Amino acid sequence: MRYLSSTFRQLFSFYYDGFRSMSSWGRKVWLIIIIKLFIMFAILRLFFFPDFLKTRFSNDKQRSEYVRDQLINSQANHD
Repeated sequence: MRYLSSTFRQLFSFYYDGFRSMSSWGRKVWLIIIIKLFIMFAILRLFFFPDFLKTRFSNDKQRSEYVRDQLINSQANHD
């Protein structure tokens, strides 16, 4: 456990020092990257990828049966 804590502390220090000594241009680029990732994974997921199984089925058993049937039928159609 102590080894894991020490490794985590060293890793954090490595990245912290790297970002702290980075030029302002590099910080702006990383800020743009982080904003784009947030948009892709948080906002677009809400609008374009609704939870299909939760809206169509009321319990886990029905959801699992639907997924199983889709996998089996998909495999049968490709043969």
